[in-house]
Amino acid sequence: MFFPPVNFAPVEEGLYRSGLPTEINYPFLERLKLKTIIYLFPDEDIDAQLESFLEDQEVKLVCLGEQDESAQLANKSRNNHMIAEETVIEALSYLVDTTHYPLLVMCGTGKHRTGTVVACLRKLQRWNLSSIFEEYRHFTKHKVRVQNEQFIELFDTDLVRIPPRPPRFLVAG
Repeated sequence: MFFPPVNFAPVEEGLYRSGLPTEINYPFLERLKLKTIIYLFPDEDIDAQLESFLEDQEVKLVCLGEQDESAQLANKSRNNHMIAEETVIEALSYLVDTTHYPLLVMCGTGKHRTGTVVACLRKLQRWNLSSIFEEYRHFTKHKVRVQNEQFIELFDTDLVRIPPRPPRFLVAG
């Protein structure tokens, strides 16, 4: 039997989202033949067992977000769980470049940070805002973080550099 990580779902062909996997999820992840994992704003270090699994599978792990301990403490003291615009832009630079696929984008629970990045990808794909929020809320179990939804609504997609040959899911037609 195969068990996907919490909040696992396909986003596009070869692009997936989830929360942080545990050992029970490794056989499932193995079947995806991942090339890249984007880990958003790691609150904690990746455990050695997961690191070892990723090394064995030759999966590139990209950790994005504030790594500076003082910035993390300041962020937590404000009870602010928003993802930084720079982190979203950097994550999207991987998501729109299919040379990194199959790719999994994840955060601790696969809800808000991952959801914000996927929602901004949907803006790049020109989804309407109500559909973007519906998908975002599905994974957050309808726990609304108004500041995240504001960020998504105001996110400037022109800040994302599209590779010379954009993935087919970004091409109108």
